[in-house]
Amino acid sequence: MNDGKPNWWSRPSTPPEAARIPTPSPAEEGDFPLQAPDPAESAVPEPAAEAPAAPTVDMTKEPAAAEPTPSEPTPAVPAPAESAPAVPAPAVTAAESVPAPETRAVAAVPAAPRPLHEPDEYRTPPYGEPGPWAPAPPVQHPAAPVPPPQAAVPPQGAVPPPQGPVPPHAWGQYDPWGAGPGAVPPPPRKKSRRGLALVGALAFALLTGVIGGGVGAYVERNGGIGTVELPQAEAGSADRAPDSVAGIAAGALPGVVTLHVSGGGSAGTGTGFVLDNRGHILTNNHVVDAAATSGDITVTFSSGETASAKLIGKDTGYDLAVVQVTGVRGLKPLPLGNSDDVRVGDPVVAIGAPFDLSNTVTSGIISAKERPITAGGEKGDGSDISYVDALQTDAPINPGNSGGPLLDGKGRVIGINSAIRAAGGSGEGDGGSGGQAGSIGLGFAIPVNQGKRVAEELINTGKATHPVIGVSLDMQFNGDGARVGDKGKDGTPSVTPDGPAAKAGLRPGDVITKVDGQRVHNGEELIVKIRAHRPGDALALTLTRDGRELTRTVTLGSAQGT
Repeated sequence: MNDGKPNWWSRPSTPPEAARIPTPSPAEEGDFPLQAPDPAESAVPEPAAEAPAAPTVDMTKEPAAAEPTPSEPTPAVPAPAESAPAVPAPAVTAAESVPAPETRAVAAVPAAPRPLHEPDEYRTPPYGEPGPWAPAPPVQHPAAPVPPPQAAVPPQGAVPPPQGPVPPHAWGQYDPWGAGPGAVPPPPRKKSRRGLALVGALAFALLTGVIGGGVGAYVERNGGIGTVELPQAEAGSADRAPDSVAGIAAGALPGVVTLHVSGGGSAGTGTGFVLDNRGHILTNNHVVDAAATSGDITVTFSSGETASAKLIGKDTGYDLAVVQVTGVRGLKPLPLGNSDDVRVGDPVVAIGAPFDLSNTVTSGIISAKERPITAGGEKGDGSDISYVDALQTDAPINPGNSGGPLLDGKGRVIGINSAIRAAGGSGEGDGGSGGQAGSIGLGFAIPVNQGKRVAEELINTGKATHPVIGVSLDMQFNGDGARVGDKGKDGTPSVTPDGPAAKAGLRPGDVITKVDGQRVHNGEELIVKIRAHRPGDALALTLTRDGRELTRTVTLGSAQGT
């Protein structure tokens, strides 16, 4: 602002520098203002010829004037009275201001204002200044150049203070957030290696996949690399519990034999088991039937030893036969159980030579008891039909198992495997000749109680006896029960005179429906129930006559078997 008074421009500085630069006093009328020095002549100062010399001021002493406040300018020292009249000085621009040379006389500088109390070194510094406890931050230079300050014209008689050369850069207030041309650039940002690591991992996975695939293909085609050693359990004990299937089989196999029979233009294979130390072996009649008159019977033991055997006796009605071997030591007879004690669901083990595969062991349970079956009948006259009140089992029995033992959970014989139910036929013997019929889980065995009685009779007499009631049955009757025929075979009476039935009061045409309270549905079932007993046993027969139900007690007679 130009109000006719000279202005003194100074460069901005920090508080210590400002304290050393005096504040110029305002010019009054009659003052002689000094002309601003020419920049070209600032290097060689020349004293003014016309102006009287200004009084010198000792800078080492403080002026006696009162201390002005920072907001009020300090008045200038008045000039002598005989000084020349004031000549107005031309206006000085900022471009024409040149600092006074150091050799020029120094004008009187008023003392800096004194604070009311000593400064606190732990005070909070002004904005932009460092505190006493931290180093000064680097000076941030402004991006745009700042014009140099204008040289102030000192009052008449005052000598401007010496000033140093103006630095090439402009002074400015420190701005910690400013970014000037001299700002230190931030360090370069390091490149992330995450992408490089990811690429490397993908390349490694691809490489290992290719290698693994190649190795896998090689192993699949060539069966591996090097010697193959498979894991295996250590050798354990060979002993088994006596009541397990393995324990039962181990105890029974030495007493089971395989029979090979030939004669009469036929041959067959079956099974048998040792009855005593004399070499008697029990089997089915249909196994040895081919050698009934003349033929060869060969017995093979589980150890592989073979011996010739001869037929001791056979019975068609029971489908049982006994053969004997001689000259064989170390025979192991199988213990016999009691078939009357067997219950449905009891575990059983069957041993035989199905399809000539000797020493075959199968297991199952008792599926039913007192199952009436008939087997045979190939001759057509009924002389070869067997009637069995059988034990039914689901243990697999196939052709070649005939005559083999059916063992209970203690290894005792409870039945003689005799017949199977084929998928498309009725109950029949497996033939022992390698027929194509196979097991469907319906096997039948002769109860051992019946087999024991018949075997004893065959060994002792060569013949077996059958229990009879002395009647001829009408096998064509379609009603429920067994009907006594009107006529017997060859026109003979259907009720044998003085026979067991005649003595009990049975008549032709009577229909027998129960035996000892067990229901019978046809003539075959009545025969089976009667042959399940011994001769001399008494049976209670329930019959129907003229619409009435009657009960008669019959004592069984005996007939010679064939």
